[in-house]
This record gives sequence, structure tokens and C-alpha cells, in this order.
Amino acid sequence: MKKRLCEMSAICALLMSFGAAAQSTDAITKEFETYRELMEADNPAEIYEDAGAEMWKAKRGPKQASLEQCDLGLGPGVVKGAYVQMPRYFADAGKVMDAERRIVHCMVMLQGFSEADLAKQPFSKDGYTPDPSTLVTYVAGQSRGMKIDVSRKQSQVAKAYITGMEIFNYRAGPYDFSCASCHGEDGKRIRTQRLPNLSKRGEEAMLAIQGWPAYRMTGGYLLTLQWRLNDCFRQQRLPEPKYGSDTITALLTYLTANANGQVYKGPGIKR
Repeated sequence: MKKRLCEMSAICALLMSFGAAAQSTDAITKEFETYRELMEADNPAEIYEDAGAEMWKAKRGPKQASLEQCDLGLGPGVVKGAYVQMPRYFADAGKVMDAERRIVHCMVMLQGFSEADLAKQPFSKDGYTPDPSTLVTYVAGQSRGMKIDVSRKQSQVAKAYITGMEIFNYRAGPYDFSCASCHGEDGKRIRTQRLPNLSKRGEEAMLAIQGWPAYRMTGGYLLTLQWRLNDCFRQQRLPEPKYGSDTITALLTYLTANANGQVYKGPGIKR
């Protein structure tokens, strides 16, 4: 009996220590979120947003044309509110496209840039920010304060959503990981960071979208959701998708549509 009581006491002590650790971690997470809110008051992403606005109107590329006739789904030249309604199907391309993919398409078709050249260095690094990243930040900023509204009424978008859900749950690679391994259940975390359950619709799903594109404090440069998803594949030890691929668009369709009705606060800041 004494032995049994000791075992129970040890288990209780262990559970209490886990609880204390969780509370401590939650406190750290809360402190970091407070710090991020303070930083966002003077978010460096706004610099890229302003630069993107100028770049959008500038005549550039082999065709010396601006992007003012780029159709983001609401008509040529209409930027306000477009970001929160993407991904969507574009008949002129015959594809479902997310914002970054569509902007690259416009740069190719309207300005004459080479898609292959744009894909050579698609992500920011020290001292370098690719033009699409800057342009995405501008476009995203024009939907600040608006609700996510990805329509699945288009059959192509509905198919992309299903494909994205399948990719999200597909286990592969040397660790037999999927996106859902980290983001498919409640209560998971890595180190001090809580991992949201992105399979849930509403506020949890919005955590995948909120704050992107983002200025990354630890790097000092701007990154887009395309980079974030590619990095997830890298961490799973899977081949990274090609820049502007159907894989990324499908995943973004699934994640963004799950966040329908949530308010997008604009480009943010990450650790």
C-alpha cells in the first residue's frame, strides 16, 4: 500500500512539474507576444510596403510597363481588398493562384520578366529582397483590417482546397512527418512556441496567415508565406517545392480558406 501511495505521489509530482513548466512556457510566450506588439508599432515591414507601392506604379522590365493593369481578381489595377480573397482561380492563366504567384505572373506577362530568373533567388537574405516579396507586402497592406474571404464556390478552388488538405495530412520523408504532425492537434508546442492547430477553422487557422508577409527580427529582412511553407518542407526533410508551385498554392488555399471570416491585420513581424 505504501509503495502504491509513493508511486501515486511520484506521478502527481511529475504531473505538477509538467503543469508548472507549461505555465512558465505560456508566460514566456505571452511576454514575447507583448514584445512583438510593441515592435509592430514601428514595424519595418512598412518600409517594404511603401517601396512596393512605388514599384507597382513604376515602368520596369523589358517591356517598360507598370503593374497598374495587373488583375488580382477584382479587375485590372484594383489592389484594395484583393489579398484577402486569394488564392482564387484566374481564367487567363488557367490556374488557381495565391498572391505571390499571381504577382509573378503579372511581372512576366505585363513587364516581360523571365519567370525562371525570378525563381533563381526567390527569398530574402542579408542585403537582398526579391521584387515579388516587396510587391506582395504592398498588396497585402491594401487588405489591412479586412476579413479573409476565399470563395470555394469555384470548382477549381474547391479542388485546390481538397488537394491542400491532402498535402497537409500526407506523411512522408525520413521522419514520417506531415504538416499535421505539428499543426494537426491541440496543445502542441516546440520549445517555448505554441503550435496552432491549423486544421481547425477560425482563429486557430488564422495564425497561419496572420502577420505574413513578415519582417523577421532574427534575420533583419522580409519573408513571405511561400518561404514559410518551403521552410516547413525543409524541416520535414522533404524536397522543397518549386517557387510558385501548385503545391504551395494548394496548401495556401486550404490554410487561408480555413481562416475565412477572420480579420487580416496586415504585414507583421516575426522573431
